[in-house]
Order: sequence, then C-alpha cells, then structure tokens
Amino acid sequence: MTVVLSLALGSAAVTGASAATAAAPYCYEETSTPTAGIADLKSSFTSANWMQTLQAMYKRRWPSGEALAKAQVNDKYWNQFVRKENFEAFAESMMVAIHEETHMWDLDGSRTRWNVHTAAWIDATRQATTVPLHDGFARKEIIPLIKDKFSDSMDGIYLRDRTQGEYHLQGILAELNAGLTGLPAVTVVQEYIKGVGASNARDIAATNLRYLLLYLRVAKDRHADYWAKIKNEPKLRELVLTQFLRTAYWLEKSAPYTGRIGGPNADKITATNYAPENIAIVEEFTGRKIDTGTRKNCTL
Repeated sequence: MTVVLSLALGSAAVTGASAATAAAPYCYEETSTPTAGIADLKSSFTSANWMQTLQAMYKRRWPSGEALAKAQVNDKYWNQFVRKENFEAFAESMMVAIHEETHMWDLDGSRTRWNVHTAAWIDATRQATTVPLHDGFARKEIIPLIKDKFSDSMDGIYLRDRTQGEYHLQGILAELNAGLTGLPAVTVVQEYIKGVGASNARDIAATNLRYLLLYLRVAKDRHADYWAKIKNEPKLRELVLTQFLRTAYWLEKSAPYTGRIGGPNADKITATNYAPENIAIVEEFTGRKIDTGTRKNCTL
C-alpha cells in the first residue's frame, strides 16, 4: 500500500502508514503490472504445476496474489477451487480460488473469533488482525435501505436467506475482503478469461461495499449502543476506510473489462455507494473526508 502525504514543501510516498491515523490525505494503491509477459507460463502450464504457475504469474503481475498463495500453499482446499484443464480455465478460476483462500486466511481460528474480532489479508505487506467487532445485529436489517434491484441476486443469498441474513458485521467484512482479492486476481489476467466464471467479480466488490455502508447507517440509526462501541475502535475505523478506498481503486482498475469480469450493475451500485448519505456515514465513522472526484481511492 502506498500512502501519499501532502507536505508543506511538496509530497512524499510512505509505505505502510496507518490509514485512519494518518494526519494528511492518502491514497490506496497496490503494486500490479498487468502487462508483464506470462506467455511462457501459459505454454508450460499443466495440471501438475498449477501452484508453481500461480505463484510465478502473480509474482510478475500482482505480488499480493503471490504472497497470499505462499501463505496458503499448504491449504488442502485449493483443489476444490482451481480449474486445471487449460490455462484459460485456470486464470478464470482465480476469482473463486483467491476469494476462498482469502476466507481461509482471514477466518482461521488463530486470527478470527467469530463476531468478537476478525482479520483481513489486505496486500502483500499489510494484514489487519484482531479487529474488534462487538458482535452486532443481523445484516438483513439493511434490506429496507435497498431501493433498487441492482444487487438482487446477491441480496437473495446474503440478506434474504434464512441463515445468511442473520450474519452480523463479521459476515459483511469477510465477504468484502474476499471480494477485494478475487477482483484483482482476475483483473490482472483478464485477457485469458474466456468464460463466465469471473463475470461478477466487480459486482461482488461493489455490492459488499454497499452492504457495509448500509450496515453502518442502520447501526447509527437503530443501534446507538453498538454504534458507539464500534465508532470507538481505531482498528475497525481504519479497516473500513481502507476497504472503501481499496474498493474504489480496484473498481477503477477493472472498469475497462466490464463484461468479462463484471456486469453493468457494478457501476450502478457504485453510484449509489457515493450517494450523499453513504459518503456521510463513512466520513463520520472514519473521521476522514473522501475524495469523490477523479481520485476516489484517496482521502482529502
């Protein structure tokens, strides 16, 4: 992550600075080189060398993906997510594979105590740990605030489902973070994606940010005690700000590939995320001003 500090005599880039506690404006950025050559990896790909290929591919194009793969290299569930019949199918399956392996890292029992504190793999150099959650309330309570059908398919799974709808802030943060690794995972290899397996990557990121913003609004309006608790947690405030700016960053990077890794509703959902009431809640919760102009991955 790069934090851009506006100084009296100019500007400087500082790596690894704290989002919510930084005294000056900063921008979320992440190292990626989506034009780096990987034709040799495609040519040499086999069902036996997929993990070696995965790490080499992301080392060249998205180092955070390589780091996550190395951290999770011994996880037994990779084989459930990775397609190995050819390189194109392999690249397409990275949205699900990286998404799910992010869950595996974040929600490991050594890092997360459900509804008490959580963790989030953000990038190769930064991971949030022991972020307090203070339990919360059922996320289905945000349903009345959704006035359109842009996220209807996901709403049915995560909000209206009898089980999923009862999940609290823990569930929202977990899905948002996994979506924010699944999206870059396919953005940087988009030219190899031929099918529909990653066609909702942008929608997932935009929708889960929607859920977070609406959850904060309901917390403030209907759960005053809970709102007071979470608003007093610097780690949680920092994570919320990071995820808001991170979503903006990767939605912009992936925008040229709408249709391949996202549908038209992703941009419609994003427009609602920038409605005044949603910007107001994230600014109140984090204590930072959001740039809603041309640098949406930045604070003011």
